Amino acid sequence: MSGTDPEPRGSFLDALKRRTVSSDLQPPVPPALRQATAYAWRLLVIAAALAVVVFVVIQLKLLVVPLLIAVLITALVWPAFSFLLRHRWPKWLAIVVTVLGTIAVISGLVWLAVWQITREFGSVRQRTVDAVTQFRQYLIDGPLHLSAQQIDDGLRQAGTFLQQQAEVLWTGALAIGTTIGHVGTGVLLTLFILLCLLADGGGIWRWTTRLFPRVARPAVDGAGRAGWRTVKSYARTQLLVATIDAVGIGLGAFLLGVPLSIPIAVLVFLGAFIPFVGAVATGALAVFIALVYNGPLIALFMLIVVLAVQQIESHILQPILMGSAVKVHPLAVVLVVAGGAMVGGIAGALFAVPLAAFVNVVAVYLSTKAWQRTGDPLASPDLIWRTVPRERGRRS
Repeated sequence: MSGTDPEPRGSFLDALKRRTVSSDLQPPVPPALRQATAYAWRLLVIAAALAVVVFVVIQLKLLVVPLLIAVLITALVWPAFSFLLRHRWPKWLAIVVTVLGTIAVISGLVWLAVWQITREFGSVRQRTVDAVTQFRQYLIDGPLHLSAQQIDDGLRQAGTFLQQQAEVLWTGALAIGTTIGHVGTGVLLTLFILLCLLADGGGIWRWTTRLFPRVARPAVDGAGRAGWRTVKSYARTQLLVATIDAVGIGLGAFLLGVPLSIPIAVLVFLGAFIPFVGAVATGALAVFIALVYNGPLIALFMLIVVLAVQQIESHILQPILMGSAVKVHPLAVVLVVAGGAMVGGIAGALFAVPLAAFVNVVAVYLSTKAWQRTGDPLASPDLIWRTVPRERGRRS
């Protein structure tokens, strides 16, 4: 054994490092590219998760749509329901009055629309014939200079096309019947969910929060309550705005002598729950009816009425009533409604804005950890599961 000391461990590691072969053909990845790829794969995971959620919602649309409609109706009727509770009405009686009152309002609107349609059916039919005759004459005398034979040939071709499609329409009768059955089932399911939310919303929410880990429950509870307040504010505001739009445009149509003013008002009321897009579509329909049955001058006045009502809505009512909690830029509203319509049709357009507002508030609440600053998340007095008379009885 020689007298030399063994080689230290550090020198051995240094030798391995010196022998490591490095190649200039594989330069290190730039930090900006690493950061971009880190964001990219995370965004891909989020997009995949959202795609799965959308797929599941579409597959369960017969359950999801009634649930969302029931939640929206609950937000709409909650002011009246809470008013009855504050005045010490029994909960069961408040539920019965609220639900029956809602059904009575909806039935009344439908009855008024049907009543005016049946009452003015003969006049509208005659005006339709006159309008078609005038349009036919315009095609002959106007800039197109079509002949009567060309118009008749076009009508004949259209009739042939409709006859060819008759078989497709008849084969779709079963699908239509199924759709009607689904609508009936959805109505009953919506009514049942509405009764459950009014009767035991607190119990349902507490059960939902217990699905999450105990440490996450305060955040989930606070975020859900904040989101519910946002949805309730949105629904209350849209109800008031829809009423004002319907009264304004319907009254304008009545004063201008436009037929079917009540059905127009009902359509405007329903369309106003789809922000911007619904108002534009129903307003355009009102102007079109005025143009067909009353001529260009009345149609121009109808357009002025529609634009005036919509300007009052967008520049006065929405900023004052909606407030900062549900304030969304018009561009974002249009994009969200368009995306919702592309994914879920009419139902997607209807629920797009409240869902976007709910998700936005929940995300902000969780990202700012607001539940840690607001104290007890159960202390908010303006929530669906609050039983006001019972708490007043305990305080007294």
